[in-house]
Amino acid sequence: MSTVPAPRRRTFRRWFTDLGWRHLVGIAVTVYAAFPILYVVSASLDPSGTLAGSSRLFSTIDLSNYRDLFTDPSRPYGRWFVNTLVVGGVTAIGTVFLGALAAYAFSRMRFSGRRVGLLTLMLVQMFPQMLAVVAIFILMSTIGDVFPAIGIGTHAGLILVYLGGALGVNTYLMYGFFNTVPVSIDEAARLDGASHAQVFFGIILRLVTPILAVVGLLAFITATSEFIIASVFLTDPDQQTLAVGLFGYVSEQTSTNWSIFAAGAVLAAIPVMAVFLALQRYIVNGLVSGSVK
Repeated sequence: MSTVPAPRRRTFRRWFTDLGWRHLVGIAVTVYAAFPILYVVSASLDPSGTLAGSSRLFSTIDLSNYRDLFTDPSRPYGRWFVNTLVVGGVTAIGTVFLGALAAYAFSRMRFSGRRVGLLTLMLVQMFPQMLAVVAIFILMSTIGDVFPAIGIGTHAGLILVYLGGALGVNTYLMYGFFNTVPVSIDEAARLDGASHAQVFFGIILRLVTPILAVVGLLAFITATSEFIIASVFLTDPDQQTLAVGLFGYVSEQTSTNWSIFAAGAVLAAIPVMAVFLALQRYIVNGLVSGSVK
């Protein structure tokens, strides 16, 4: 009767060569990514108002900075928070909707100027929007004289600027994903009597949900964290977003308070984290389906 040989024990050297080094790399990357977050959280709990006392993490724990954010009448942090959610949410929804409409038209329809339009989108996205800050300011000031509701200092005008700047790159991104959906699905639906609108809203949007989630997340993050255009556009302190309002805590020469700035930054990160966690399932599904295709 033959005996089964006992399995060879893996030595530490062999384990480290095959798998162990990956754990070390993962731990190093995690520490590198988590340290700035821990430093900001520690600074937000330090009532000294400077970053000099934050060399030792969590040496002092005090929630007074978070309380002062909402009790300072000269800086309405709560209103800034609401303004940021409104601007970011409307911009994300509008970007997804307009980008999906344009991407569907370029992907499924054949019309004069289609190739020129795609080439123009690719070229426009190479130039950042901040290069046109002066032109945007003059344009929106002139428009505000005719339509004050979308002029300088209004959230509606700022949202329109964000929508125009993000439409090119997001349309081109969606266009590539729309092309992965078989055209035979559209043809089968049209044979059953469905119109382009019915195919788009009833079939295509459900199949491209992952890219919609990615574009919506990127648009929300960009709109909530953008500073240059918002600082030029929003002149009224009550209409400012978090990125512009928090800058006031560290921009003054005599009353710089980094601790309150850090506390505001920690709270400002919560909506972005919540949106990312809510859309994470769609993003993962998109990566998996893309690899299968």
